[in-house]
Amino acid sequence: MDIIENILSGVSIPEEELIEFVKTAPLHRLFFVASELRARYRGSYIDLCSIVNAKSGRCAEDCKYCAQSAHYKTGVESYGLLDVERILERASEAKAQGARRFCIVTSGKKPSEKELRRIALAIEGVRDLGLLPCSTLGLLERDELALLKEAGLYRYHHNLETARSFFSEVCSTHSYEDKLRTIQSVKDVGLSLCSGGIFGLGESWSQRLEMALELKRISPDSVPVNFLIPIKGTPLGERPRLDPVEALRIISLLRIVLPDKEIRVCGGRLQVLGEFNSMVFLAGADGLLTGNYLTQKGRNAADDLQMIRSQGLSC
Repeated sequence: MDIIENILSGVSIPEEELIEFVKTAPLHRLFFVASELRARYRGSYIDLCSIVNAKSGRCAEDCKYCAQSAHYKTGVESYGLLDVERILERASEAKAQGARRFCIVTSGKKPSEKELRRIALAIEGVRDLGLLPCSTLGLLERDELALLKEAGLYRYHHNLETARSFFSEVCSTHSYEDKLRTIQSVKDVGLSLCSGGIFGLGESWSQRLEMALELKRISPDSVPVNFLIPIKGTPLGERPRLDPVEALRIISLLRIVLPDKEIRVCGGRLQVLGEFNSMVFLAGADGLLTGNYLTQKGRNAADDLQMIRSQGLSC
């Protein structure tokens, strides 16, 4: 059988053969597979989420790509946890722009107990607005996650970031095992899990597949796909941006490995994909982070809505 027929039939593909196909296949063949899997498993609905950078900068972690790390001089704006009212203003704006989910994000290893209780109040407010509340708050323990679930949290986001074999090149202040423990706690308390990573850090194609297979093992509901925006002042600030076609191939790899999961294109979409942005759905994506990112500009929500509808998709 042809490799396309094998993939669509669910036949296991040797890793080297799958990587070679994703890396070198003509785009029309790769996109045929990826968009067919998206349509088959996810339909024509594109899920939109938006975020608020609820606490910025001064992070003690040393992730080499991050503008918010206190280890690097990036000029990023730093501020403490926003008031509940301000968070809910941003949530209302996101809803008006078509978002279905709203994620509260904070810098740092994790919030203090006092901050966590304020975030719980904000989660209640987001839920009352009719949005699905999500949060990205670092390495939380099970009891802390349970507190947020009781407040109405629907989904917790905690990225693997990259492959286990490459993680030490990215961060030294916490471990891959720390991440997996948080992810297991998310599942233990019954929250929906959002977990993916960031590409263009210097990882190989084999490591991209390695991470995709680890994601298949932990089985998140949503897989965010981020592309490195090199930030001046960080150790990765001089890395070249991914080629947009390579970025699209990465999306397709994740759709092939994780055919039934939500593949959501997030940070770096505007900067890396540029005029190729509308091809993310052909590449297999069925979700977008719309609006601004944590410290960088994102794509206008109205433009995203128009792009989705122009392709006969719904949101």
